[in-house]
Amino acid sequence: MPSSSSTFVAGLTSAALAVVGLLTFQAAANAPADGARPLRGSLPAKTAGGSHGSSAHRTALPAGSGAGERVVYSLRADRVWLVGPHGKALRTFRVAPGSVDPPPGSYAVTSRSDAVTGTDGTPIEHVVRFTSVDDVPIGFSAALDGELPEPDPKVRTGGIRETVADGAALWDFASIGCGVVVVP
Repeated sequence: MPSSSSTFVAGLTSAALAVVGLLTFQAAANAPADGARPLRGSLPAKTAGGSHGSSAHRTALPAGSGAGERVVYSLRADRVWLVGPHGKALRTFRVAPGSVDPPPGSYAVTSRSDAVTGTDGTPIEHVVRFTSVDDVPIGFSAALDGELPEPDPKVRTGGIRETVADGAALWDFASIGCGVVVVP
């Protein structure tokens, strides 16, 4: 029996936090690998041959995308994979690219910002930058309004937009120095 009411309250709080942690773990374990909502007005991702393929083929980790733990970004498919240390994709999701694409190659996360205003004036969070092209920073981010906009060719932006949930997952996965592989 607790010796004081504060000990009793602390015990109840600890138990509640344990239950919330367990429920969070169970929800994450049962969530679909591709939790992103479809982009408005977008077509299914194209396969390497240019035709629309099966869903499994479109979401398969691209060949030649490196080894080990990394983020893989496909320019053609507008898709990101979070790849664990043993080369298995832990999560994949659709993204909306900015108007400036990074060239294919290997990079590393260079900076992160929890919440800022994007170059298009949109409040964004979970910004993970990995390169720049002609002084335009390139990185992943989630718009707080949840929108995945079509890039405006008149505005030079390097923001690769994700849903809020996917942005949080990438934020948790990709710390400074994490590899980022961009494939065509």
